[in-house]
Amino acid sequence: MRTGIATVCLSGTLEEKLRAAAKAGFGGVEIFETDLVTSSLSPEDVRRLAADLGLGLDLYQPFRDFDSVPDELYRANLRRAEAKFRLMGRLGIDTILVCSNVGTASIDDDALRTEQLHGLAELAAGHGVKVAYEALAWGTYVNDYEHAWRLVADADHPNLGTCLDTFHILSRGWDTEPIEKIPGEKIFFVQVADAPKLSLDVLSWSRHYRVFPGEGQFDLPKFLGHVARTGYDGPVSLEVFNDTFRQADVERTAVDAMRSLIWLEERTAQLAGAAGEERFAMPLRTLPRVAPPTGLNFAEVKAEDPAALERLLAQLGFSPRGEHRTKPVALWTLGDARIVLNRQGAAGVAPGISALGFDVENSVAAAARAVQLRAIPVPRPSQADEEILQAVKAPDGTEVFLCQDTAWVEEFGPGEASPPDGASVPSPAARIDHINLGQPWQHFDEAVLFYSSVLALTPEASQDVSSPAGLVRSQVMQTRDRSVRLALNLAPWVQSDSVRGTLQDTFLEHIAVEVPDLTVYAAACRGRGLPFLAIPENYYEDLEARFALDPRLLARLRELDLLYDRDDKGEFLHFYTAAVGSVFFEVVQRIDGYDGFGAPNAPVRHAAQFAAQQAR
Repeated sequence: MRTGIATVCLSGTLEEKLRAAAKAGFGGVEIFETDLVTSSLSPEDVRRLAADLGLGLDLYQPFRDFDSVPDELYRANLRRAEAKFRLMGRLGIDTILVCSNVGTASIDDDALRTEQLHGLAELAAGHGVKVAYEALAWGTYVNDYEHAWRLVADADHPNLGTCLDTFHILSRGWDTEPIEKIPGEKIFFVQVADAPKLSLDVLSWSRHYRVFPGEGQFDLPKFLGHVARTGYDGPVSLEVFNDTFRQADVERTAVDAMRSLIWLEERTAQLAGAAGEERFAMPLRTLPRVAPPTGLNFAEVKAEDPAALERLLAQLGFSPRGEHRTKPVALWTLGDARIVLNRQGAAGVAPGISALGFDVENSVAAAARAVQLRAIPVPRPSQADEEILQAVKAPDGTEVFLCQDTAWVEEFGPGEASPPDGASVPSPAARIDHINLGQPWQHFDEAVLFYSSVLALTPEASQDVSSPAGLVRSQVMQTRDRSVRLALNLAPWVQSDSVRGTLQDTFLEHIAVEVPDLTVYAAACRGRGLPFLAIPENYYEDLEARFALDPRLLARLRELDLLYDRDDKGEFLHFYTAAVGSVFFEVVQRIDGYDGFGAPNAPVRHAAQFAAQQAR
């Protein structure tokens, strides 16, 4: 599939955008008119630079408010169009995007529109230019792609075709199946963008909230499948208006954009394969097929001085397995929950989650897939007798290890039978239940796409959780069988002196461990001096009102600072530790198939952590 990106998607100068697009592997770009008008490069310079970078210049856009106008304005529009056609000749671009009219002074007359579009195409033909007519979702009279296609068909000119844009089609809820009735040769261009489902006027939605494929809620593989069945074999290009993307690093955004198109291409190919369809005129690449991960193999915390974290782990009942044979790294275990403490390259670093290990069937294939999705490999220097672990870097810098087994554990020695404080508590059948990672605001959508495309995690509906500093956006990513659960949190970033020391300054993250009997386990942890996160009495009064709990259970919850939730399947018990650096632990018990994360209790946790930090 020939990939493209509109320069409006990226930050920086036109030259920076072209270089970033080429570096990310795009085949071509759409030149957005404002980017050219504000550039110090001449059209000839742009053409030469693109050629040197191996980029095609696929589209010049947009040409606005051309059709449905009185005769005098139509003649002025033709003069304006001819100037753009000459400019396109200098750029070496042969296709222009013409949007349906959004003006209030336009005339609702399809015959007039057909006549004017035919006249424009005739003028374009004299300059070797093709006109791609697009129905804007907020067009005054033409806002439906089928309507736009009827006008193109009625105008009947070889230099006039249509442009299909996913946002303008899917934001209005138009049926995409009729796309297959359009001849592929009359589709002159295809633009794709995803978006979250919002209750917002369509123009504001379009201008600020588009995202790359896989980062929103539109069914883009279905759309592209319809396009492919027409015989279309031209560019599939990103046109994403997003305030965040246009402030972020241009090269990083371009890589994220390219990953999104690779994901879209693969998903479309998978749908076609499932339907038993033959190859399309537009070839669709596939990636190494890998199954979703089957579990969380380990979590790693990096710190220059891990003493406080070691004390916390001991109080939780973890046992030290030992130091690595060749690296300044230690392993602590509790049942099947494995925590790696890494001092390597950690000068000046406070404790924080630095790496996650995922159980996969084939680590080499999973790593190859990740690299093809533009993930950055992470080398792990190994001695001759050490395991070679495959790893890539997530958008927030977390290293993602792809593990086929736990053979690497043998590099840490036999370990100890009990925590170093001498407490003789049997190790429960524990496992890592989920990981909660904080995400920088400018890379949140990128992280969602990374984990869904690289690890085949399914994004659930996001939630907003109240905290003392504002709403926290939480996005759960998990496998369908819930063997892997990952929560991505985006908190409001606050830099005011009046709220120094809040959650946002330390960007707290946590590791959740599941145990079979939380009350017994919590009592043992309390006996080892574990610092629990203090829960206010008001919470338990509210809990009693909501659930009418057995008084003995409620008293036990109060005594141990435990939290409680219930859904239609079962019950959930959990508690939190105090934070060490930017990391803390949660311990959970899922009863009778409870499937959530105790979301109603999240505001309580945020407020308690805020109070604890303010008290320091």
